[in-house]
Amino acid sequence: MKGGRTTVLTFAEKCKNILASNWQGSLNTVKADAKGSKNELHSSKVKYFVKRGRPYIWVPDGDLHNVNTVIDERGSLAVTSPLPGSLANLLQSLKKAPNRIALVGELIPLSDKKVKSAAESLRETLISEGEAIKAFSYSVTGILSSSDFRYTSRAENLQELLNRDQEYRIYKFSPSSITYIEGKENSHEVDLKDVEESKADSLSLFSASVIDGINRSEARRRALVIFCATYLNKIVKDALVLSIDRKGLDLLGKFVGPMADDGSHEYQWKELRLLLKEEAPDVEAFCKRLVEMEEEAIKNVSSFSGLPLEPNET
Repeated sequence: MKGGRTTVLTFAEKCKNILASNWQGSLNTVKADAKGSKNELHSSKVKYFVKRGRPYIWVPDGDLHNVNTVIDERGSLAVTSPLPGSLANLLQSLKKAPNRIALVGELIPLSDKKVKSAAESLRETLISEGEAIKAFSYSVTGILSSSDFRYTSRAENLQELLNRDQEYRIYKFSPSSITYIEGKENSHEVDLKDVEESKADSLSLFSASVIDGINRSEARRRALVIFCATYLNKIVKDALVLSIDRKGLDLLGKFVGPMADDGSHEYQWKELRLLLKEEAPDVEAFCKRLVEMEEEAIKNVSSFSGLPLEPNET
């Protein structure tokens, strides 16, 4: 937790992590007809899979994007940091926009041979992720067991792309620019070379499930409150994980606000940054570090209060 090392990721790393941790985004293409491109945009939710750092987008056969790209191959893809469970509703109620990325570039349709190759790569990746989950230690499964896997597992959500219930056209998205957007207004155009040279944290593949698993567990939410007091010297009534990376966690802490005229207090949610004691190269290391910090924090609180507190089961 001590100084000397950076506490946050570069914008290029953040872009890579968001792209790797999500599996769906909003695709925009220019509406077209027989006379050519119009100025209006067509937008729809699409699912994608990252291969060699590039998103491969599955577009349902009947979607207008397939017509638009014949006339005008330009497009944009917006992807947000995963917001599982109640996070999206909370941010909306706070009028806080999630961190997200915007890619602008060209949609390149794949040939039949490359379509088969992309589908096979996706199949192999999903099998690999399934095997990794089976091999996780209890440090990981103890957290993931609280998560709603139907909505937070990348493998669960991308499996339908391999089913034959619906036909898709597959495009490789070749970006010409990428922008990292914080909140409502702060945007940072990121050098494409920096993005290409950066690597996504390996834990990004499971970040949505880890975040959801922590936020759905009352015991781990209480641990976050203790973290805020022990490591950040902040007293909060509640806390939620907003995002995770190899260096730490971004939290939303619920603080007691100023007293109102009637003597009551309003609550304010503020962002906090909690560092891991050591960087976590993978999800196993991340969850292990988290468990160690829980045990240490609870021990400190127990020592201070003189009350016997039991650590979370992990």
